[in-house]
Amino acid sequence: MAVNLTVLRRSATAEARTALVRERCEAAATALREASIGTADVRKPQQLGGPQMSRAFIFPGQGAQAIGMGQALAEAYPAARAVFEEVDDALGEKLSALIWEGEAETLTLTENAQPALMATSLAAMRALEAEGIDVSAASFVAGHSLGEYSALTAAGALSVADAARLLRTRGRAMQQAVPVGEGAMAALLGLDLATAQAVAAEAAQGGGVCAAANDNDPAQVVITGREDAIERAVEIAKEKGAKRAVMLPVSAPFHCELMAPAADAMAEALAAVEIASPRVPLVANVRASAVTDPAEIRALLIEQVTGSVRWRESVEYMVAQGVSDFWEIGAGKALTGMVRRIHRPAGVQTVGTPEDVAKVLEAAG
Repeated sequence: MAVNLTVLRRSATAEARTALVRERCEAAATALREASIGTADVRKPQQLGGPQMSRAFIFPGQGAQAIGMGQALAEAYPAARAVFEEVDDALGEKLSALIWEGEAETLTLTENAQPALMATSLAAMRALEAEGIDVSAASFVAGHSLGEYSALTAAGALSVADAARLLRTRGRAMQQAVPVGEGAMAALLGLDLATAQAVAAEAAQGGGVCAAANDNDPAQVVITGREDAIERAVEIAKEKGAKRAVMLPVSAPFHCELMAPAADAMAEALAAVEIASPRVPLVANVRASAVTDPAEIRALLIEQVTGSVRWRESVEYMVAQGVSDFWEIGAGKALTGMVRRIHRPAGVQTVGTPEDVAKVLEAAG
């Protein structure tokens, strides 16, 4: 008889995690009883692992999706599984089945990838919360493009259900804004933002939109626009010394003026949703600085659809505010790599599996 070792390992992990959570809950109850008579040293969640002003929680964007993401978290933590169930209910379909058992091509469709990545990030966040580390353990939250919705949900500004529906709307609207085959994106490696912007401007002179979409790190800028203009930009970038200039496998030119119809759709969708003040400040993509006002957040989420993701500047802003550690919450490690290239001394952690949760708990002391 064949034995599925992966299932056995996950089952063992789930049982161990359940026991650990039960043990910690019992310890917490004892501590609270002792606190009432002044004998305990009760720590707040944000005190774990050092001062509050040293950490940021960051949330990945599209491209990090993978079949199976978040499944081990859902098996180990009931609160993580509940996130996927809530997303399924909000969308009226089993998105969780697609995430864990579906086809990669279908998951990569932007209308699916966006809510799926948010669900995975929030499942990881709920796992941390089950272990006593909540969003107040961070000084800031930030997310790359759609990750901004994950960040806001983790910080309590959006509900999971509202975020899922908004991201489904956002994904569909972005795809429908430009017919397939008319827009494109490309990654320019080895060029800084100023040089990439010059490349885009020169390419646009031949006709068509071409602009910087993502300023990811000191040597990686993504450009976006009409396909013919992007193709010209790739050749110009190589002439200007880019280490690599490659077309990206995307179906639409995100984060440029061609997305104006999608911005209009998001303005309507966001107007119908309640946004609360986040428990910790959001470092907004298009501003690269902190914001907490709900009306301002709503406006920036709309602006983000056509605006550039200023990720490098966002990380630099957080470092300037005293952040030394960055925890990437959710699928993949793309943001971790960017942070290292932006600020080499930064401490980085990824939190996307039960094993990752165990590592950060150990590091937090």
